[in-house]
Amino acid sequence: MIHVFCSERGAGKTKALIQMANEKVKDVKGTFVYIDDDKGPMFELDSRIRFITTEDFKLKDYDEFYGFLCGILSEDYDIETIFIDGLLNIVSGDIKDAAHLFLKMEKLAHNYSLEFYINVNGECEEEMPEFLKKYVA
Repeated sequence: MIHVFCSERGAGKTKALIQMANEKVKDVKGTFVYIDDDKGPMFELDSRIRFITTEDFKLKDYDEFYGFLCGILSEDYDIETIFIDGLLNIVSGDIKDAAHLFLKMEKLAHNYSLEFYINVNGECEEEMPEFLKKYVA
């Protein structure tokens, strides 16, 4: 299942996502992964959460990000939940062009019993593409 949190930059999405990850990891049996574009939240996360920063990988687009996700999943079959903070900070592009990424992530979620929690910066009410509305939490 995919859950998207969308609001303007500075609205507290990162803080809420970190808090959610730290709460959910208390009842986890498998692995939690938190992906961010910088190392900022690394020390705020519970040590049981695998933190991955994308700054060294220079991901350019949604296809590269999907490959990145597949690489993470191929390394650890026990992953239950993936938190993605600031998807539009990780890859360049418009959220309107991310439909294929979300369809592929939906298949990953189904095939591997995953949950995705994703923060997206933007004016959600006005700019949200139709495909994204079904994921908004």
